[in-house]
Amino acid sequence: MSDSKFVSLDDTLQRHIPPEELREVKRILYGREDDHPLTFSEEATSLAKEVGVELKGYVFTARKEDLRRPRIVRVGLIQNSVDIPTTAPIHVQRDALHEKVSNILRVASAAGVNVICFQEAWTMPFAFCTREKFPWCEFAEDAESGPTTKLMKELAKQYNMVIISPILERDPNHNDTLWNTAVVISNNGNYMGKHRKNHIPRVGDFNESTYYYESDTGHPVFETQFGRIAINICYGRHHPQNWMMFGLNGAEIVFNPSATIGALSEPLWSIEARNAAIANSYFTVAINRVGTEVFPNEFTSANGQPAHKDFGPFYGSSYVAAPDGSRTPSLSRDKDGLLVAEMDLNLCRQVKDFWGFPMTQRLPLYAESLAKVVRSDYKPQLVREN
Repeated sequence: MSDSKFVSLDDTLQRHIPPEELREVKRILYGREDDHPLTFSEEATSLAKEVGVELKGYVFTARKEDLRRPRIVRVGLIQNSVDIPTTAPIHVQRDALHEKVSNILRVASAAGVNVICFQEAWTMPFAFCTREKFPWCEFAEDAESGPTTKLMKELAKQYNMVIISPILERDPNHNDTLWNTAVVISNNGNYMGKHRKNHIPRVGDFNESTYYYESDTGHPVFETQFGRIAINICYGRHHPQNWMMFGLNGAEIVFNPSATIGALSEPLWSIEARNAAIANSYFTVAINRVGTEVFPNEFTSANGQPAHKDFGPFYGSSYVAAPDGSRTPSLSRDKDGLLVAEMDLNLCRQVKDFWGFPMTQRLPLYAESLAKVVRSDYKPQLVREN
């Protein structure tokens, strides 16, 4: 496990590399020499201090066009810890998280955010590591009419903001089954729809198939007033085909609400969402929670180590990547944070024109190959020396 005093890669680079060299390092690591910071109003910065949230913002520009106006959108993401002990009553834990995130939404509104996404299963501790059904299943709620959606509908309308709210869903129409679900609420306060997690991990402490299975919702893209958005929930970021399908369905921004820990995935984190942005010519928004969560009963991690009660630390480090391969610095590894990215969605088509990835993608070739691969009698196209 990395040292908890390590705030972030960006902080270390800033403190130890001379300015001129740092510009070149950032050009290679982040795709641009300058961070292009976003300036916030005094109201937003003061409110962030009052709420106790790290506020950062950056700008992505596009070429000026003759026939299209700029399509400027401010996108926000929230990473946060779970402060209330997991031994507290379920309604106390949920209400505390409702209050915390609602306060951060006040900051987002003051910062001019148009679309915002929270971390995976944001209304609860990430208790799936325990493999216990109770009391954790009590956090599940109806995607359309549950208390979280009701609250977010009010706030979305109040702030004129599209809200993506990832929850543990209970489906009353199908025998009260559970799903890992992202609810999309329009800036008018209306329920637009939902998407369920396509890929379920079975690795380490991520024992999620104990609670829910893979999605039945495909790869929906939601056409909002502020652009076409999609949600690739957590573990789906490891699957390039998942990212690809959202792009083929017209997404311009794909959010990746996650909950992942340093010992498992931190070296992969800064790569995957950025690669997806490049390969699919859209913006990606990678979101992770922060902190260590402690549960009442010990559980094992199937790694030969003693049983323990803690899960984490979740390393935050949330960031935004653009279709041209550039990305923002990340939020910290250990603090509640709001990151705002101002982007011109015209960049998506401009990158498609420049690189030609859709034109050179050759989908029929891979469709034909995959149709063969999924057959039980498939034999790999392997060539050996005679």
